[in-house]
Amino acid sequence: MRPTGPGKGRITFWVITTILSLMIIIAGGTYLYVWNGLRPTSGGETVQVELKKGASPFQFAEVLEDQGIIRNAFLFKYYLRYKNEGPHFQAGVYELQPGMDKQAIIAKLNAGEILKAETIRFTIPEGFTVQQIADKLSEAGYGDKAAFLAAADKEQVWPDTDASKNIPKDGKLRHRLEGYMFPETYELPKDSKPEAIIDRMLQELDHKLDGLPENWEEALTENGINFHQMMTIASLIEREVVVDEERPIVAGIIYNRLKKGMPLQIDATVQYLLDKQKERLMESDLQVDSPYNTYKIKGLPPGPIASPSLKSIEAALFPTKTDYYYYVTKKDGSHEHLFAETLKQHNQNIAKSNQTAKQ
Repeated sequence: MRPTGPGKGRITFWVITTILSLMIIIAGGTYLYVWNGLRPTSGGETVQVELKKGASPFQFAEVLEDQGIIRNAFLFKYYLRYKNEGPHFQAGVYELQPGMDKQAIIAKLNAGEILKAETIRFTIPEGFTVQQIADKLSEAGYGDKAAFLAAADKEQVWPDTDASKNIPKDGKLRHRLEGYMFPETYELPKDSKPEAIIDRMLQELDHKLDGLPENWEEALTENGINFHQMMTIASLIEREVVVDEERPIVAGIIYNRLKKGMPLQIDATVQYLLDKQKERLMESDLQVDSPYNTYKIKGLPPGPIASPSLKSIEAALFPTKTDYYYYVTKKDGSHEHLFAETLKQHNQNIAKSNQTAKQ
C-alpha cells in the first residue's frame, strides 16, 4: 500500500527542509568563499608591480595574486566586471602593499599613480652639431659616444617623426641627422638607448614646426627651396648670427647670393669641417676640398651644419628682403654686423670693424 495521510506530509516536510538547508549551506558557503577571496590579504612590505602596456585588467589580476596583493584573482576579475572597472587602468609600475582594500587598489590603478621612473635630464644648446651632442651626452654619462654617432648616421626611417623624412639619401652628408635634432632641454627615462634619445629630439622638431604660421610650407615654394635646404640655411644663420633681429637680414643675404650665383663664403661651413673651432680661419683653411666649403663651391652645402633654433628656422622661411650681399661682424663685443650692398662698401665695413677692434 502507498503511504497516505500524516506520514506522507512528514516525508514531504523533511525533503523540503533538507533541500532548503542544503541551499542555505551552499549559499552561505559561497558567500564565505567570495567574502574571504575579496577581503584584504595579510599585511606585508610594499612591492612594485608592473601593469604592462597592452595587458588586460584580468591578466593583471593574476599578477596581483602572485605578488600577494589580492587573495583570489578569479574572484577579483569578476568583481571588476561586476563594477565595470578596468578599462581605465593605466599602464606603469605601481607601489602596492598587501593588506590594501580592493577599492583602494582599483582607485590607484584608475588614477594612474605610477612610480616616476628614474630619468636623465640634459640641455642641448642652439647651434650644437651632432658631434657636440654626442660629446655632451657621453660626458654626462648618458651613453656611448660612438653608439650615438652610429645611430645618428644610420640610414633609416624614424617612423614617429615627419621632418626627418625630408633628409635626402646623399652620400655627401657628413652626419645624416645633422640639424634635425632640435636644441632643447630633455628629460627621458634612465638608460634610454641612443635611438630613443634621437627619436625624442626629432619629435621635438616636429612639435616646434607645428607652432609656425600656417603658411610656412608655402614660404618654401616662394623662396624656391625644399625643406632640407631650408634647414640648411637655418643652420648657417644659427652659426653666423647671435642677435635675433639680424637673423632675417642675414637670411636675405644668403638668398640674394644664391640667386646671383655667388659663393656664400660663410666661415661657419669651414669651421664645421675642423676638429676644433678656430677664433680666426687661415687662408689655408679656406682651401680645404669639401662640398661644405662655401668658399670653393657655389650654392648650399649638402645639409645643415648644426641644430638651428626656431628663430633661425623662422628667418630662413621669412627672410628680410634687402639689397645687401655682404656682412661683417663688428669687433666691439656687440655680436652685431655691418651690412653692405657692394664689395667696396663691404671692404670699408671691414676696415671700420678692424679700427674699432684696435681702440
